[in-house]
Amino acid sequence: MVDQEFQIIARNYDLAGRASSQIKRTLKALKLDNYLIKRVCSASYEAEINVVIHSVGGYVIFHMDENQIILDFYDDGPGIFDIELAMQEGYSTAKELDHQNGFGAGLGLSNIKRSADIMELESEIDGTHMKLTFFIEVKSDES
Repeated sequence: MVDQEFQIIARNYDLAGRASSQIKRTLKALKLDNYLIKRVCSASYEAEINVVIHSVGGYVIFHMDENQIILDFYDDGPGIFDIELAMQEGYSTAKELDHQNGFGAGLGLSNIKRSADIMELESEIDGTHMKLTFFIEVKSDES
């Protein structure tokens, strides 16, 4: 079992992706399936970047057991005004500085949803919680 927590600092583009990189190192060290690692890291990076550019800061909890990987992203607001609208590809509330740093294309949430087996998203004015679940398929030795 693995449990790790990483702080995500708002507007800190230099550290953006740090949590996702550490999660990737952990999954590779555990020799998990490369396709699963790619899906987890893609979703993790997108979610982490969303916290960096759209919130006042937050954190992610990475939990893994023999059956699943769970990433719980929390931020301290201001929340997502309209989740349905935010899920539409191309929609973004990113600022000019975010665009200058290469972020804010409006594809993050839809990419996350495609990558995760389960995506749960709740948001209020004082914060957002996104729970991502990835199932670990156990390969049998039988032919």
